[in-house]
Amino acid sequence: MKKKSLKSAGLILSVVTSLGLVLSGCGNNGSNNNGAASPSASAPASESASASPSASPSDSGSAGTVDGKGKKIGMVTDTGGVNDKSFNQQAWEALQKVAADTGAEEKYLESKKDADYQPNLNQFVKDGYELTWGIGFLFDEAMKTVAEQNPDAKLALIDSTVDMPNVQSVLFKEHEGSYLVGVVAGLMTETNKIGFVGGMELPVIKKFEAGFKAGVAAVNPDAVVTSNYVGDFSKPDLGKLAAATLYDGGADIVFHAAGGSGNGVFTEAKDRQSAGQKVWVIGVDKDQALEFGNEITLTSMMKKVDEAVYKVTADTLAGNFQGGTTTELGLAEGGVGLPNENPNVPQDVLDKVEEYKQKIISGEITVPTE
Repeated sequence: MKKKSLKSAGLILSVVTSLGLVLSGCGNNGSNNNGAASPSASAPASESASASPSASPSDSGSAGTVDGKGKKIGMVTDTGGVNDKSFNQQAWEALQKVAADTGAEEKYLESKKDADYQPNLNQFVKDGYELTWGIGFLFDEAMKTVAEQNPDAKLALIDSTVDMPNVQSVLFKEHEGSYLVGVVAGLMTETNKIGFVGGMELPVIKKFEAGFKAGVAAVNPDAVVTSNYVGDFSKPDLGKLAAATLYDGGADIVFHAAGGSGNGVFTEAKDRQSAGQKVWVIGVDKDQALEFGNEITLTSMMKKVDEAVYKVTADTLAGNFQGGTTTELGLAEGGVGLPNENPNVPQDVLDKVEEYKQKIISGEITVPTE
């Protein structure tokens, strides 16, 4: 399989400005004409489309003159659901923006259990969708099976690689961005006790944990990081319980990489702040201060799934699908990092973050992945 950096391909569309990355190649355009329904609290749990979680993809640009009319784009979420306030939501917002910019039609299907992944992917393929996304590492086997059975389908995958000519894969260097929020936590903890809440013990989540611990240790060797895995990405109550255990143990900062389960971490922190305890949460995937407020969100480890999904989708609509390639986005590519605005982080800490960022980009520091 060929591996390709987004930085190396020529610009076809003026999108993903902050990444400065492009995926180019050749693919065949298909056409279809199925519409999409609107998400709401009362919509069926298995599917919806069109009116969104609130925010739009940051810095993802516009598809300009690309004509997507008559073409359909599908997305299958993992069990965290489309309103997870994390990477499923980011991906869906990106597809909505593509639809608005190009005239394409978008739709999603939510997976309630792992067994839903393959039939949900197959549904879009059967209905002739131009591109079908699987969002998350857990789609690995289902995506491979669907790709093998449908060689003419165009498929795309976040957080894992499927080495098939009709699958375009996008990975992120989560460990690099997590190192930087570890620097923030290590410098700002007042108890020298810090927590990490993970969704499931998967390689991608272990990368978050490993990078975070390394960043803390780099600036504060006296700090202890305790990890607590909940075993699920869709259980906020379990995330709340995991956070409570860490805060009870003295942690004043908790970083989560738990998808929808991580929403419970914020709930626990808010409850404790209301009771007078000074605690923080470090968010994940998007700037979660926009969802949960600056009063409890110290910063976030942003993973720009929205920008990658937008770019790959827009390129596919333009006839430039790159099946058989894997792109990996880290600090150097602008694919991970802190939000532009960090009102709770002092400037001297942000300066230290920048120092370590440059050391990682230059290769002076190699961030562990496990």
